Amino acid sequence: MPLNIIKPAVRTENVTYAIRDIIVLANEVAKQGKELLYLNIGDPNVYDHKTPDHIIEATYKAMKDNKNGYASSSGVSQALDAIGRDAERKGIKNVLDIFVTTGASEAIELCLNALLDSGDNFLMPTPGYPLYTAIQSKLMLQANPYYLDENNNWAPDIEDIKAKINDKTKAIIIINPNNPTGVIYDEQILRELIDIAVEHNLVIFADEIYDKLIFDGKKHISIASLNHEASIITFTGLSKNYVVPGWRIGWGIVSGRQEILADYIEAINKLLRARISASHPMQWAISPALDGDQTHITELNKTLMKRRDITCEIIEKIDGINLVKPQGAFYAFASIDVKNDTHFIGELIKATGVVMVPGSGFGQKPGTSHFRYVILPTEDVLKRAFNYIGDFYLDYKKKFE
Repeated sequence: MPLNIIKPAVRTENVTYAIRDIIVLANEVAKQGKELLYLNIGDPNVYDHKTPDHIIEATYKAMKDNKNGYASSSGVSQALDAIGRDAERKGIKNVLDIFVTTGASEAIELCLNALLDSGDNFLMPTPGYPLYTAIQSKLMLQANPYYLDENNNWAPDIEDIKAKINDKTKAIIIINPNNPTGVIYDEQILRELIDIAVEHNLVIFADEIYDKLIFDGKKHISIASLNHEASIITFTGLSKNYVVPGWRIGWGIVSGRQEILADYIEAINKLLRARISASHPMQWAISPALDGDQTHITELNKTLMKRRDITCEIIEKIDGINLVKPQGAFYAFASIDVKNDTHFIGELIKATGVVMVPGSGFGQKPGTSHFRYVILPTEDVLKRAFNYIGDFYLDYKKKFE
């Protein structure tokens, strides 16, 4: 009797997530007994970073108080109020709606779902976070990437953005601080992006999940604070700033003009209601986190800057690898003089156990090669890893190029 194979949906064919896909190879190498040095996952808890006690206590109390049923679809009022206060501190006005989601990722996906029809597109930064290409594939949308300029501190290429807009373009994604480059955008660039969005009636998706992880005394500017009438959704959450990525608590803040956004906001809320709610007890950590003690953020930034500098100093000595110095978040995106970064990373893992992500997993200009790593590991691990990388790179060039 012939097998009737179950075929998956076409929309899944191009769904990839390089950050975790690379683990398949790493696991095979680990089975051979090689020690692995993980520089691939942006999860602070995997390394030596701890969740602040007062946030844990708030969640525990909520559970003990039986806050274990469904929450409101938009979120509990105490959490929404705290998010509103945080938005005000950032200078965001004309807030029309706030909603809590299962991580900022769910907020982003819900908002794209509520905005785009088949045939539409959104402008996506390249390099950029793979979530957006995955959503694009799931919605079966036409890709519309815009490039970040490595020669200009990884700033968005304004002329490239203008050239990519068409009558089906509905939104532009801005990741600031950026993943994977770790760069923070200055006010001039942000204002230029606003001008483009307003001219073409685009919704700005402001992915600011790392907005408190800022280095060298720089200041993060929330793009929604620069224009109170532009249609902007600001996305952030507890995951990175408050060292709880596994809690999956994020949110969206819609700001702009009510008469322009009212129908779209209702569409978002229809989807919010359809999926019931985000985790109820975890939402009770939002107010203690945003309104409470921020000491851990100061200490985390000091630690991350020190670890960033260690990697920068070693990379500077490796001819053929170059890096735009990260200014925030906990990533770095180095260029490397090889023909195929995916092949390079695969061979690196097998030879040294150092696990990073090839630049092709984030998108990059044709003809260039990169790798992304995290600055979260301990100083010892980073020193060992990059010393391995320096030695391996020389051997790789001789053997394969």
